[in-house]
Amino acid sequence: MTGRADDAARRAVADAIAGERLRIVAALIRTTGDWDLAEDALADASERALERWSRDGIPDNPAAWLTTTARRRAIDVLRRRGTERAKLAELTVADDVTGEKAELGPLDDDRLRLVFTCCHPALSMQARVALTLKVVSSRPTAAIARAFLTTEATMSQRLLRAKRRIAEAGIPYRVPPPEALAERLDGVLAVVYLVFTEGYTTSDADVALEAIRLGRLVVDLMPDADEARALLALMLLQSSRHAARVVDGELVTLEEQDRSRWDRGAIDEAIALLTAPTGPRRPYRIQADLAAVHAMAPDAAATDWLRIVTLYDELMDMYPSPVVELNRAIAVGMSDGPLAGLRELDAVADQLGDLYVVPAARGELLARAGRTDAARGELARAIALAPSEPLRRQLRRRQDRLDDANTD
Repeated sequence: MTGRADDAARRAVADAIAGERLRIVAALIRTTGDWDLAEDALADASERALERWSRDGIPDNPAAWLTTTARRRAIDVLRRRGTERAKLAELTVADDVTGEKAELGPLDDDRLRLVFTCCHPALSMQARVALTLKVVSSRPTAAIARAFLTTEATMSQRLLRAKRRIAEAGIPYRVPPPEALAERLDGVLAVVYLVFTEGYTTSDADVALEAIRLGRLVVDLMPDADEARALLALMLLQSSRHAARVVDGELVTLEEQDRSRWDRGAIDEAIALLTAPTGPRRPYRIQADLAAVHAMAPDAAATDWLRIVTLYDELMDMYPSPVVELNRAIAVGMSDGPLAGLRELDAVADQLGDLYVVPAARGELLARAGRTDAARGELARAIALAPSEPLRRQLRRRQDRLDDANTD
């Protein structure tokens, strides 16, 4: 009986934390001003819950029990520190951490306050990403350290410095005022997309899914923000290819992916997010539309490359960059023929330095133009510049296919 009770308690605690952790921590940070205390108080409440619920049974409202216990723990710590009475009084009567969800506007939601504080422009971008992963997403410090290719001890110090920076710089714990909201929201979305990109490019599904969860949170809290919906759609469309993008540990190009393995549920959700724009078209919206063109094509041959070129033209007008020009050149090569694509690619190649994608794209277009020897040379250069072994293996397979075709 005890074993079953322990298991039930663990499941109940896990479910309550999954649903309410961010709300509890965010409210405690607002009222105590102490980031570490907020997380420690909830951790202590979770331990007490495991012990109490195994013995006495699971309460009717587990989340309310956890929030009340965490708040009491924070009060005890603050009393021992001799914290001023006003702060204690605010924490004691705080209604929004009792488990009863008050009807607040999204800009009054403590979770949104926490997201904007973690993503404040006074912090370095690296600190914003790390702090968001740690505090908002509750990723273990060791996992964040691995993502940044550093040690757990070093990452712990970076997180500590970021929290100190917030305190010392007087960064306000609030959602920006309306006149600054659009600009600051762009910063939040940039952090979310950086988190996603880290997971997507390294094939770390957990990190990518965490970014999608963050994207959902921002959309839930700011449903009228078109760029937030567009970013969520973009991440869903890209992640929908995961099962087909990496097969048996090998990277598979978009053109060669088995589209029956794409996640149609994620694609349908993304398309629904894109059907009702509520503002001017901006970069994430255009990038999501680009991804949607691929998602809606039943196979690579059916891709509407002319539409893709048009979307890249729109993106270039708004957000010109050599990378966008590179992708546009590839699309031109698919739409208007490889020689046209090579002309566009040559016009931008010098701006991209030694990125492997330039010779890789040139090799693909040269192969399509029937210039096999030149294509093989470009792919060899791409292999030498590629930053990872999976990419090098993918490029070697493309090179091998050229050899096989030449033999035939």
